[in-house]
Amino acid sequence: MEFGVVLPHVGPQARAQVVERIQRMARHAEALGYHSVWVADHIAMPVHLVSKYPYHPEGKFLVDVTDNFLEPLTVLGYVAACTSRVRLGTGVLVIPYRNPVVTAKVVSTLDVLSNGRVIVGAGVGWMAEEFAYLNVPYRERGARTDEYLHIMKTLWTQEEPRFQGRFFTFADLRCEPRPVQKPHPPIWIGGHSQAALRRAATLGDGWYGHVFWRDPEQLPREIRTIKRFAEQAGRDPEALTYAAPAYERTFEDVLRSLPRYQQAGLDHVVLAFFLWTDGFDEVLGQMERFAREVGLQPAG
Repeated sequence: MEFGVVLPHVGPQARAQVVERIQRMARHAEALGYHSVWVADHIAMPVHLVSKYPYHPEGKFLVDVTDNFLEPLTVLGYVAACTSRVRLGTGVLVIPYRNPVVTAKVVSTLDVLSNGRVIVGAGVGWMAEEFAYLNVPYRERGARTDEYLHIMKTLWTQEEPRFQGRFFTFADLRCEPRPVQKPHPPIWIGGHSQAALRRAATLGDGWYGHVFWRDPEQLPREIRTIKRFAEQAGRDPEALTYAAPAYERTFEDVLRSLPRYQQAGLDHVVLAFFLWTDGFDEVLGQMERFAREVGLQPAG
């Protein structure tokens, strides 16, 4: 099992000394042997949130919507320059928020500048208010996500890309450079709906679910569902990566749950250490303790 770390790009940890904290945490993760560092995606949020967060049993969002929330791809561009080995993940990039040609260009550029370290966690989004601010139809988010992912793959893999779809049509263009990773950076689809699980199985290279205070059997059921959808689509379900951020109540809960995650079929667990302590130095200490507990090998 591999492990990733959520960077302090959001909430109280991003209020002061954010540049230093992001750099220190990314380098610390790399030095300790963590596989990846992660950033989430929000652009403009309401002062009074009405939408319910779908990955929490009570619909509560884990971050104060009035707090800092740095743009994810910009953060990863900075982190790419501060590190040399750790993978750079979006958990998740809300695909319908952005023009897909622009997204493809930015991600490809990031993959080139990081020497092939990008993981594209991708989702449809959930905050209706944010869709309204960005003038993106909320009810079209699933269809747009599917088409935009096809567009991005086309731009990443074809020398002279052509595409005709419901929302975009183009031909006779070049969008260089293409990514270092071939055929393209891995795409891990986020979400728990049947549509999201099917999207992971048919369009993705993996799944980026969420581990919350839910029915312990839900996680293995979802992984089995993805594998069934993949087989139906003629894809090898074992070639997909199954990942999830572990938003448990406490740091100790995560340690106790690791055998269950592994038994359920997770390949990759992402940890938001700043959820379990208010002090940045304590976050770094927890990262060190976790690395010792699971036997991570420090970078040589």
